[in-house]
Amino acid sequence: MDRGPGWGVFHGMRKGPAVSLVLLTLAASAHAQVTAPATRAAANPPATTIPVDRVVAIVGNQPVLWSDVLAFINQQRAAGVVVPPDSAGQMTFARSALDQLIDEEILVQKAHEMKVDVTEGEVNRSVDDQIKRIRDQFKTEDEYKIELKNAGFGTPEEYRRTLYTQFYRRALQQRVFPDLQKTAHARNVSDAEVEEAFQKNKELLKTQPATVTFRQIVVAPKPTAEQKKRALAKADSIRAEIRKGGDFEQIAKRESMDPGSKATGGDLGWNRRGAMVPEFERVMFALNPGQVSPVVETPFGYHIIRVDRVQAAEVHAHHILISPEIDSADLAAARLEADSVAKVWRAGASFDSLVARHHDPAEEKGILQPFVRDSLPASYTSALIGKKAGDVTDPFELAAPRGAPKFAVVQLVTVNEAGQYVESEVRDRIRQQLIAERATRQLLDDLRKRTYVAIRL
Repeated sequence: MDRGPGWGVFHGMRKGPAVSLVLLTLAASAHAQVTAPATRAAANPPATTIPVDRVVAIVGNQPVLWSDVLAFINQQRAAGVVVPPDSAGQMTFARSALDQLIDEEILVQKAHEMKVDVTEGEVNRSVDDQIKRIRDQFKTEDEYKIELKNAGFGTPEEYRRTLYTQFYRRALQQRVFPDLQKTAHARNVSDAEVEEAFQKNKELLKTQPATVTFRQIVVAPKPTAEQKKRALAKADSIRAEIRKGGDFEQIAKRESMDPGSKATGGDLGWNRRGAMVPEFERVMFALNPGQVSPVVETPFGYHIIRVDRVQAAEVHAHHILISPEIDSADLAAARLEADSVAKVWRAGASFDSLVARHHDPAEEKGILQPFVRDSLPASYTSALIGKKAGDVTDPFELAAPRGAPKFAVVQLVTVNEAGQYVESEVRDRIRQQLIAERATRQLLDDLRKRTYVAIRL
């Protein structure tokens, strides 16, 4: 259960500062996923030679192979990174790739040491989504299989196993890294270093796309008391079935109205505080392993939660969601409410007061970091046409991944045209980025000192 349709759209599309060293490291396997299966088309040796793999590094008790380095390089190439054409440059590039693979392996081993858990269900969901995205690019199953073979995968099953390993390792790294970051020490960055980085990127800034920042009020249709009563009664009956010995996962597959977890029996994976709406989170973190909650009401509806495992600051849980029905009259009322919000907002009403009275708490209140305008969802793009900073849009419909649609009213806060930027803001982002990268590098170097690493390249 995420924070809602608006959150789901924007959470994955926020535009931040330049990608840091560690994000490149963590994204290494992701490049393979986005461009797969073509990313295995490695720089092939001459036809007269017999390719022989070799160990180029040992990390702990795990080898890193030359084929791993070649695969990583081709993932970088597929992602748009230019590989030097000369042999000396290629070897330098290969050593840099090997360094990143070593960092990745160290993080994976650290995750195992800290007993970080990634469930099979959550990895399989990511794998299934990726395979579907790739498969949909081909008209027939035969074309898909031929492309897999051309990319070096014998069968779809082999491709799936490869993706599973990549997603699993990436999930381990992403889960362990925030905990490790807490021990990292940020170092100051001088004005001269900021200036140097700014000058290096100055030409790129002139080509940056148009961006906007905005805030919004999202109005959700509200069920009637009778509709809520029926949903609550159904949730109560499901909980009674579970208490009599019913299989939680099978009941979730049959009854849950959360499309994100229904197919996996309500599996929510591991979650930290702040990931869920407060009403849900309070109950989830109060339960003991194996315990099933009473029916819990949130803006999404009524939930039954079962906690499976608990570890430091994280809970692994399942849930079943029953949402009240929303009919056409409820949608019409929400639309009228959103129209009213737009009118009084334009007339000078306080944003905070409107949020308190009308905004759906499951939704984000806005994107206050520069966001690429062309990357906005179509509904936002249409609503913002012709609008300038300070303007308030008419209400528009937000497609919802679950349940009924909602209505958004948006106010543009800033508008930067293509190639336009505020130098002071850019310099501040560069400073924060350099500080983060330096702390990350120090963290990884400290981990290397405590890990056996032997490089043979």
